[in-house]
Amino acid sequence: MWAAAPLLLLLLLLLLLPLARLCRRRAARLEPAGRAVLITGCDSGFGHLLALRLHRLGFTVFAGCLCPGGDGARRLQREAAGAGRLRVLRLDVTRAHDVRAAKEMVLSHLPERGFWGLVNNAGISTFGETGWLSMETYEKFADVNLLGSIRTTLAFLPLLRKYKGRIVFMSSIIAYFTLGNGIYSMTKAAIEKFCDALRLEMKKFGVQVCIIQPGNYARSTKIQPPVSAEEIWSELSEEEKAVYNKEYVQERANFFNSILREGSTNGSEVVDAMVDALTSPAPKARYMVAKLKEKALVFVCALFPTAVMDSVLSYALSK
Repeated sequence: MWAAAPLLLLLLLLLLLPLARLCRRRAARLEPAGRAVLITGCDSGFGHLLALRLHRLGFTVFAGCLCPGGDGARRLQREAAGAGRLRVLRLDVTRAHDVRAAKEMVLSHLPERGFWGLVNNAGISTFGETGWLSMETYEKFADVNLLGSIRTTLAFLPLLRKYKGRIVFMSSIIAYFTLGNGIYSMTKAAIEKFCDALRLEMKKFGVQVCIIQPGNYARSTKIQPPVSAEEIWSELSEEEKAVYNKEYVQERANFFNSILREGSTNGSEVVDAMVDALTSPAPKARYMVAKLKEKALVFVCALFPTAVMDSVLSYALSK
């Protein structure tokens, strides 16, 4: 009997934890007024939509844009007219100078309740098998998708600890598997492990760390335009051209473009999750916003042996 006690205790905890979380989530949501949030990657996509949503909720929003003179930034500036709670700033997360300047702007215009949230949303994507991409491309992706988020997080950690705020990271279900964009999967898997470490370390300071894992929302953002087989072929080295032929490259490009066409256009679903991560009294560690079939694929990848995962993905790639 006593030997079974640890197992019974574990089962009891598994039953009680969801109930405790449910009670906490029913508590009053955060009051946005007087709280500041910095969002990276606001030129378009989820970052742009989130900046608009948070501003309308009453947050003071610092919208980091790669191109502060671009269409997306100008739309945000029009939104900011009058209330004065939305500020557009140049923010290239690969440049330490931009990150320092962003911190200085935040400190100079901090509202009465301080700095509440950092949303690491900036990212880039591309398509290509491992040998098709240059080392420079790998370095660029690591700098934007991984080191850029880390660089920005480190700069704002003191403020987040002081105000017991929230840090939200944009990941993807692609962190669990890859279907032709391994370079993107690599950076998302890496940032999730950074988040896992950070979440545990920040708990003692009252800072909560959340990961957003969208499924296929390619049609809701500009992160991944349709790929051109001709462009891919023209950039391949002679060694790679000797291994692959144009027909294969065209097949892979067609496959990837078909996935893009299936993407959801309802980006507000992802923004809803981001808002919840910032305002819920009991935010989730991970928010998976995906179709049922995408969640099923993640389930297979996470729980089944690697051989099973490889078989499933190989079948998908052969379609």
